[in-house]
Amino acid sequence: MQDEKPPMKKLPTSMLPEETAPRPEFPEQEQTPPGLDAEMEPSPDHGETSYTGSGRLAGKKALITGGDSGIGRAVAIAFAREGADVAINYLPEEQKDADEVIALIKAEGRTAVALPGDIRSESFCQSLVADAVEQLGGLSILVNNAGRQQYCETLEELTTEDFDATFKTNVYAPFWITRAALPHLQAGSAIINTTSVQAYKPSPILLDYAQTKACLAIFTKSLAKQVAKRGIRVNAVAPGPYWTVLQSSGGQPDEKVKQFGKDTPMGRPGQPVEIAPLYVTLHPMPAHIPPDRCGALTAGMVWSKPPGIPTRASARGIFPANPCGYILAPRLPVAAIFFLSCTPLLWPHAMMSARRCALTLAPTPPLRTTDE
Repeated sequence: MQDEKPPMKKLPTSMLPEETAPRPEFPEQEQTPPGLDAEMEPSPDHGETSYTGSGRLAGKKALITGGDSGIGRAVAIAFAREGADVAINYLPEEQKDADEVIALIKAEGRTAVALPGDIRSESFCQSLVADAVEQLGGLSILVNNAGRQQYCETLEELTTEDFDATFKTNVYAPFWITRAALPHLQAGSAIINTTSVQAYKPSPILLDYAQTKACLAIFTKSLAKQVAKRGIRVNAVAPGPYWTVLQSSGGQPDEKVKQFGKDTPMGRPGQPVEIAPLYVTLHPMPAHIPPDRCGALTAGMVWSKPPGIPTRASARGIFPANPCGYILAPRLPVAAIFFLSCTPLLWPHAMMSARRCALTLAPTPPLRTTDE
């Protein structure tokens, strides 16, 4: 008779709200870009009442673009509850959402800085960094999170103006902001870019958006090699379907918004709070992620992978089939891109502390690896 295995510990319900998580079909969302989280139905969970910190970022100073809503809002809340002072950038039209985030940061006893403005302007990006550094008293974490996503059915319908606006927001702005921030970042600092699974599995109606996210992924990997000798980490997080205003304000057709996330193994989109701990974990990046490796963390579902990713990894059958994530480390331990489709925290080799609500990756079994 085999020894009975101890029951597995459940993830915190606050981070895996299956009983209360909104599921399709969603009501019609009538918003014009950039949209407001405050007007989404149902409201996304950014961790306002569900994220609990433990001081992992005490004393850090963070600048987050797009910090008023969506994933950026969840990251801002998580950073503040982990002890960081936070500056958020957003468009003036998003002031209502931004006011709520600023109040939440201040409620944690942290410095909160609101910096509205359009990051499609190079001069504004320069002043954005300067103002953040001045008002925070320094800078140790930069999160290039703001993004523009507007669907277009055909290439003929995609205007030069829209194409330019998407590239200015998603490619030029991270370049301008990062270039301005680098002189202020000391050894041990982190740059985290929000890319997307669209960079590797593009939708036909998101042609320009997918291109920009591929650009940002390569920017991340190249920059990581460039600044490694300075002790600065450069990482990227590539979310899959998450319930954010990016989708409901022109990012998807109305009929797709109603069914958003339905085709994922969990049958729902991820909530922003479920991905925020990953941003916390990336400063600093877990030391046990090996250098010079491309490792895959899967959970049994076949999913198209970028070149150089191992074709198989042990999933142990812990969770339902779910294209949870890959880790890419192109020769340098400071460069990692996490591909998260559906609910990201259901990693077969992930452990979640209910008290800390912060992701810690457990050592993975041996994988076939390939250098990028």
